[in-house]
Amino acid sequence: MSYVTKRSVYHTYLLMLCIALAGLMLAAAGVGTVKIPVRDVARIMGSWLLSKDCPEIKGSHIFIVLNVRLPRILLSAIVGAALALGGTCLQGVFGNPMADPYVMGSSTGAAFGATLGIVLGLNQGLLGLGTTSVFAFCGALGTTALVYKLAVTGDRVSTTSILLAGIVVSSILSSAISLLMLFNHQQLARVVTWTMGSFNGANWQQVWVVLVPMVIGTGILLSQARELNALVMGEEDAQSLGVPVERVKKIVLIAASFLAACAVSVSGIIGFVGLIVPHLCRLIFGADHRMLLPTTAVGGGIFLLLCDTLARTAIKGVEIPVGVVTSLFGGPFFLYLLRRTK
Repeated sequence: MSYVTKRSVYHTYLLMLCIALAGLMLAAAGVGTVKIPVRDVARIMGSWLLSKDCPEIKGSHIFIVLNVRLPRILLSAIVGAALALGGTCLQGVFGNPMADPYVMGSSTGAAFGATLGIVLGLNQGLLGLGTTSVFAFCGALGTTALVYKLAVTGDRVSTTSILLAGIVVSSILSSAISLLMLFNHQQLARVVTWTMGSFNGANWQQVWVVLVPMVIGTGILLSQARELNALVMGEEDAQSLGVPVERVKKIVLIAASFLAACAVSVSGIIGFVGLIVPHLCRLIFGADHRMLLPTTAVGGGIFLLLCDTLARTAIKGVEIPVGVVTSLFGGPFFLYLLRRTK
């Protein structure tokens, strides 16, 4: 189905996904240890958006929805959208369906930074983010910059070199993390818990801090849809069509890695979102990035919000790390892709 001829159909699909995301947000805000009817949740959110009081609803329910669940719901949707969008763009640049947002080592760099922050025991946050989040963000960005520096030759960025440099740097940092955990085993549980990913403790400050850079990064990636369509045909063909291949690769690599760094700093490492969602959307909506990128972003928000809601409600009184839930979905799907690409 051509994007030009079926543009209105694609827009209808996108609108339906947005409605599904909004509906899931309402439902997610009502479930948990304290169950709140969806109608009350809608009234609470409506009153909040219109800056009105809601005296007919219990104050405890208003507090739970606005200060506990809503920040968590928004943060999980934002992170899911960023990871899925980054994965889609990097798969287009690398021409590899297995590429994900952490391909440049940002996850391992974030884990190293978080481990360092936990081990040092510092209590100095920044812009409302805790020490661990700040260190994780710096670790992710620093590792991405190092991998990029190792892979670039002159003005040319080799995707193969990026993959290899990412693997090597990640291996080195993994060894460093093991050493830090070996000599600071009393912090082992905190490090392991962080690396499994969670939105427990999400707050409004985290939402506002990551929202602006996420919106900017998402806008940059969405603007590269036409160029990514050309790049999928191969670098030489894209070059012959007038696409500035090296410039596009740099923009996508930097923007996608920046989104991954922002995401991992507030959620820990959450795998497979950038792998599952792009492939599902590609199967449903086709490979045209003009439609694929926005649907993937909304789909990523839906997927991670659903996983996080399952993580906190599946077992009464126990919260499962959301990274475990996404892996339970992503592991079998990854094996399916491996089998399919043989």
